[in-house]
Amino acid sequence: MSKIPLIAIVGRPNVGKSTLFNKIVGKRISIVEDYEGVTRDRVYADAEWCGKAFTLIDTGGLDVKSEDIMWSHIRAQAELAIDLADAIILVVDGKKGITSNDYEVAELLRKSNKPIVVAANKIDNNELDNIYDFYELGIGSVIPTSAEHGIGVGDLLDEVLSNFDYSQIEAIDDVLKIAIVGKPNAGKSSLTNKILGTDRVIVSDIAGTTRDAIDTPFEYKGRHCKIIDTAGIRKKASVEEGIEQYSVLRSLTAIREADVVLVVVDASEGLTEQDIKICGYVHEQLKPSVIVMNKWDVIEKDTFTVDKFNAYLKQELNFMDYFVPLYISAKTGQRVDKVLNTAIEVYEEASKRVQTGILNDVLADAMVAVEPPSTHGRRLRLYYATQAQTNPPVFLLFVNDGELMHFSYLRYLENVLRRAFVFKGTPIKIIARSREEDEKE
Repeated sequence: MSKIPLIAIVGRPNVGKSTLFNKIVGKRISIVEDYEGVTRDRVYADAEWCGKAFTLIDTGGLDVKSEDIMWSHIRAQAELAIDLADAIILVVDGKKGITSNDYEVAELLRKSNKPIVVAANKIDNNELDNIYDFYELGIGSVIPTSAEHGIGVGDLLDEVLSNFDYSQIEAIDDVLKIAIVGKPNAGKSSLTNKILGTDRVIVSDIAGTTRDAIDTPFEYKGRHCKIIDTAGIRKKASVEEGIEQYSVLRSLTAIREADVVLVVVDASEGLTEQDIKICGYVHEQLKPSVIVMNKWDVIEKDTFTVDKFNAYLKQELNFMDYFVPLYISAKTGQRVDKVLNTAIEVYEEASKRVQTGILNDVLADAMVAVEPPSTHGRRLRLYYATQAQTNPPVFLLFVNDGELMHFSYLRYLENVLRRAFVFKGTPIKIIARSREEDEKE
């Protein structure tokens, strides 16, 4: 095979799947709580063991016979994970022993024809009395583990990864990470599913259906991408302790780790205070972004509707006037085909590097056109400028005295750079550095 293997962790509720997932990944990604139904969607994370890279999928607990609507959604997500996976870890409760539900899950897995390893979890004190019963499932080796304490996890990974010839695997490092964020019920999960062309995440009218930040790798026009659907970010006062609080934290972390952020807004409600706060956080993190105005199909429109919305957004988002709006309907698919193209476009804008000579010419002309500020008879002078980094674009200006650079003049220079080099959809940062300060270093 030519790709990094995808390994799904499945099992009935409350056997420690998410704890095992977090232990293997090495950080708390999937939510762990003491009651059933916490992990609902598929949660992806990249991991490595003894130099061998792989992608892990955590799934919701499988209750095969339940007819409850949410459990059926969870089961559908787990079944899709099984179909996508190259190998499967079936987690069982080694302390309680085999159950009828274990047999039912094993029967489901047997039909997949995928390599399967059974992790007999919760074996904390070498209590192996029940371990051998799990061979009755007839689906693969049984490895005693304690996910909570890390016991047996290495043996488990050795067994699972032995199914793959790593000499034929090409690691993929250049992945574009796209985070989809917004308030609850703005349509984030619907947009994710529409982009991916599959029911990747559960879509429901119940606020809070998506709890984890859910990563899905895919390929678009030859580019390796990862889309991250996040939990809805509510007002701080409305966020409950425990699961929801952690979900919001995961969403904010997803923004920090993303290459591009899609901020999904319910166009039928307009831009709310919470939407503006989310945009502000994305701006503070210096992330290229697209403002996705969803549910455009329910808006009554005339010839000037888009112009009115653009003017409205410009007024409300004046702190990030570089924003790129996109008016779509995740429900009908209207303009969804433009979302990825626009995300890639703003990322490439953030990746642009300006030649030093051209940059200095543009800034020199700008300082002639509008005289630099002065304080107590001392006027700001620019000696030299260079672009220090990309993603985000950062420009370093060597001046006679950095304290002479007023905020308003920095804003003026930013507008000059945008007129000259665009930087569509991405924040830029300008740092004025005193020449004397540079010489001291």
